[in-house]
Amino acid sequence: MAAPRRSGARLAAFLALLLHLAAVIEGKSFYDVLQVPKGASEDQIKRSYRKLALKYHPDKNPDNEEATKRFAEINNAYEVLTDQEKRKIYDRYGEEGLKQFQGGRGGGGGGMNMQDIFSSFFGGGGGGMEEEEEQIIKGDDVIVELDASLEDLYMGGSLKVWREKNIIKPAPGKRRCNCRNEVYHRQIGPGMYQQMTEQVCDQCPNVKYVREGDFLTVDIEKGMQDGQEVSFFEEGEPKIDGEPGDLKFRIRTAPHDRFRREGNDLHATVTISLLQALVGFEKNLKHLDNHLVQIGSQGVTKPKEVRKFKGEGMPLHQSNKKGDLYVTFEVLFPKTLTDDQKAKLKEVLA
Repeated sequence: MAAPRRSGARLAAFLALLLHLAAVIEGKSFYDVLQVPKGASEDQIKRSYRKLALKYHPDKNPDNEEATKRFAEINNAYEVLTDQEKRKIYDRYGEEGLKQFQGGRGGGGGGMNMQDIFSSFFGGGGGGMEEEEEQIIKGDDVIVELDASLEDLYMGGSLKVWREKNIIKPAPGKRRCNCRNEVYHRQIGPGMYQQMTEQVCDQCPNVKYVREGDFLTVDIEKGMQDGQEVSFFEEGEPKIDGEPGDLKFRIRTAPHDRFRREGNDLHATVTISLLQALVGFEKNLKHLDNHLVQIGSQGVTKPKEVRKFKGEGMPLHQSNKKGDLYVTFEVLFPKTLTDDQKAKLKEVLA
């Protein structure tokens, strides 16, 4: 009878292996989600959860579906790996086996939701997140002034920018990391103890900074103003045992040969002859997107006269409205006149 029992045990082990493999093939393991090794201690799991939960929290990533999905995965993995019973089942049978186990206990209705897990970890309420977030070490933000053409700011466009930065790479040897102060008591005599503080550090794989470069595509939105920023999350300076800073391109309007921008309005200067100023003229001004604006006049145009063309200015950022175009007319006077021309002018204008 021993052989059938051994055969049954082998079958159970084989089925467990299949379930675990199916869970791995189905997607990332809970250990991968939390970025810890399979043998990670509870303290390691908590440290990694703290960092990832703050990074992908919906309050920090509004309207970002990918971040919300990652936040849910992180909380699900944390709930399982910090529960000793669930972790044992998961390690042996995988996620599918865990689901069957929970189903057998009434569908797992006693589980915590994402916000419950986050609140219990950080002490509840939104303030816990802000307080903990301040303790995370971040690299420096990098701010780059970016000259954008008036055409791109009028129609929208994109710029390819070469960016070099430090990258953290593995290096030979070990280094001290995750250092913290631990308190212990030392006996200094009968019934007498002294409280001592000692710095304790882990041993982590060594790393080094390597300079690397790549092209980034910066999207310029219609109507962006000087000083507005286009941010690239975690593309700033890296920080060992911390989070990289952000890279921010600060928009600056590049000079233009025909137009000058003031807020949402455009200004242009057009030169006309004295004859045109007196008798009127027909003239078109080519705009930034090449459409033509009729700026002619049937009457007299004075030197330095400014005319407004409504709705022909810059588009307002994230709006269908536009500013106005102001055209200043310069009148080109002749350098000299003949006696005959002077006589005719006197006759006409007298």
